[in-house]
Formats: sequence, C-alpha cells, structure tokens
Amino acid sequence: MLKPIMIMYPVVPAHDEDERAALRPIGRNRERYQAAISGMTEIIQAADDIGFWGAATPEHHFWSEGYEVAPSPGATNAYWLAKTKHIHIGPLGYVMSTQNPIRVAEEVAVIDHLSKGRTFVGFARGYQSRWTNTLGQHFGTRATKSPDAAVYNAQTLQAGFSQETQLQRDKEDDTHNRAVFEDNVELVVKAWTQESFTHKGVAWHVPFPYDTGIVDWPLARAGVTQRLGAPGEVDAHGVWRRASVAPAPYTKPHPKVFVAGSGSPDTIEFCGKHGFVPTYFASIAAAGPLSERYRSVAAKHGHNFAPGQNQCLVRWLQIGKTEEDALNRIRAWDLDIWKNFYAAMGRRKVDGDDIFGSLVNSGLFVFGTVDSVRRQLVEQWKTLPGEHIALVNHYAQMPKDAVIETIEIFQRQIKPALDEVIDSTFRVAAE
Repeated sequence: MLKPIMIMYPVVPAHDEDERAALRPIGRNRERYQAAISGMTEIIQAADDIGFWGAATPEHHFWSEGYEVAPSPGATNAYWLAKTKHIHIGPLGYVMSTQNPIRVAEEVAVIDHLSKGRTFVGFARGYQSRWTNTLGQHFGTRATKSPDAAVYNAQTLQAGFSQETQLQRDKEDDTHNRAVFEDNVELVVKAWTQESFTHKGVAWHVPFPYDTGIVDWPLARAGVTQRLGAPGEVDAHGVWRRASVAPAPYTKPHPKVFVAGSGSPDTIEFCGKHGFVPTYFASIAAAGPLSERYRSVAAKHGHNFAPGQNQCLVRWLQIGKTEEDALNRIRAWDLDIWKNFYAAMGRRKVDGDDIFGSLVNSGLFVFGTVDSVRRQLVEQWKTLPGEHIALVNHYAQMPKDAVIETIEIFQRQIKPALDEVIDSTFRVAAE
C-alpha cells in the first residue's frame, strides 16, 4: 500500500508581494512565525488522525524572505512526535554536506527512542548557496545546484569570469559536495550500526588525530573504558582508538533513510548501494527511467526490491471543484514562492516571462478535480509505482483548513486507486 508523507514547507504568509515587502524581513516576524508554527502542529495532528504514514520538514537557513523558515528540523520533529500517536515524522532532510554527522546520528537516535521508532531521516546535498556555502565553510562545501544558462551569463559577467570558467568551478564544487555528503552519511550509518568504529574520510577522522589516537583519555589511563566501554575502544597501550556512539537507535539497524534528489544518476546509485529511499523531486519523465536503475544497483548490493518499492515521488497537489478552481488555488498559494524562489533561483525553466506556465508544466504539480488528479497520478504510478508519495504544501501561504482538506481528499478518494496499482505491481513481481 501507498505510504503518503506530508512535507511541511514552512512559509511565513503575506497577503501579497507588497505586504511581504512592507514587512521585510518577514522571516523574522515573531507574530507570523508563531502563528504558522502553531498551525503546523494542528495540520500534523490532522494527518495523524486520517492515517498518513509520515510528515516531514526540510532544513533551510537564512530565509529572511520568509519562504522556507525551517532551520531546526530535529526540534520540530521531536515536538510533533510528542503531539501525535501513530504517524512517522522526520526531516527531509538534513543537509549532510554541512552537518556534523556524529551529532546527526546522536540526535536521530535520541528522537527514535523518544518516539519508540516513529521517526525516519532524510538526507540532502544542499543547493542553496547563501547558506550551504556559509554553514559548509569548514568542509570547503559549496552548493550543488547551478542556475540556468541565463543566470550564469549575468553572474559570470558581473564577476569577471567566463561562463566556461564558472561551469568548471561549479563542476568541482559539485564533486567536492558529493564527496563530503557521501562520506558524512556513511559516518552516520557507522555510528548507528557499529559498536565501535574508526573513520578516515574526506571531512572527518575518528579518532583525531587518526594516526596517534587520543593518548590522554583519563578513563583509559584508569582502566575504566577498557572494562566498561565498547570492545576495542582502547588499545593495548591505553590509547583511545575507536568511537562508540551512544545511544544506538531504537529501530534496528536504524530508522528508514530517504535521500532527496532531482534526478542525478549518482544519487540514485548511492541510494541503491545502501538501500536508501530515493526521493524524486522530478517529473515522471525524469524519475521513471531512474527507478529501474535504482533496483538494479540495489540488487547488486543485496537489496531486492519490487518495481517502485522503497522509492518516493514528490508532488504538489491542488484539488478544486473545477480545473480553473484548482489553478486559482495555485495562483493564490503557490505562485508567489514559485516566482520569487524556484524560478528566481534558476531551478526551473521559464520561457520568456511565463512564470505561471513554467509552474503548471513542471511535472511537479498535479492539479484539477478529484477525478482528474486521481487519473493523472494513476498514470504516473503505472510508470513508477512508488511505495511513498511526498506531498508538498506551502503552508502557511496556503491556509491551514485548505491543507487539511487536501490531504483528507487525497487519503480517502485518491490513495485507494494508487494502492491498487501498487498491489497489482507487487503481485506481478512476486509471480
């Protein structure tokens, strides 16, 4: 059966762009953020009541404009878990090219215990330059996603670089970001699954200094760690050589791991290697061909999945009484962030000045009447029958009652049709 996840993109709301400008920086507006974070809890509780499998929030920083004010996913996840009974809650996700992996492993393990296994974790590489570059400075990490050619031309000319030079720099940045990301994620998994471990990677050495170990650990000199710590932590000479991260997660071997991506084959292969859930922020045309590549790589590493199993498609839904009603919802609640964030960053192709057209033709939005949305999603699930769907909403720009109404309609009137596609696919795969 389909396991839906609601992704809360926390937008500090404004009536229109003029009000957003008048309240600048609206991301620091205490009253509006307080109202938004309170309403989020009510939405999460409603999702729990109607039987959603999961809920999530991303990690993003410095959002003075108010579009993605989500700097502390661990804190909000723990709070929501305390306020719910059944739903799984986690980050989608920690940007691991900027994070301390041991702290992430510890935080997730503690939240996993507090919730008795109702958490999951998502990892991402980081594509927003102003905060990825700043928070990742000690790793030498820069953002992965490059703007489109038009934005490149303007930026590179202003900086005095040729486009060719800038493209080469971006390729090098991307390669380094991926190396740090993968190294940090693998360190998290070691911390979760091994009683004690060493690590010599791109960004981290455990212990440090790696070659000499920790020679002045008092509990080793007193023989305490040798008697009470993990086997192998301390060598025969009393040197601390291996780390033992406590606690181990509640879930064995660890909570379910999702990895966000927009269609990079390298990301899909990394997911396949580890049995992680690839989470496609991409159209079905881009995601569909990658799904079998994922299964193939996963099988080589001992993870055998049916078509669509352990995979997740990300979609934005707007459901109206008519198609025009659904389009009006998009204009009211999604166009602002699309225009001033996604399109402005060059992350989505825009022909001419047709911002709205770029949104509705992106392949990420599914909109229309209940019957139309159901039909569109069924056709997509025939191509990639994902075990999970992650539904993005731009709350609180989209009102709370409208978010709850949408997920209720999805759960009761659309999900059963997708369940049929998934069950049929799994039956065929099992024969």
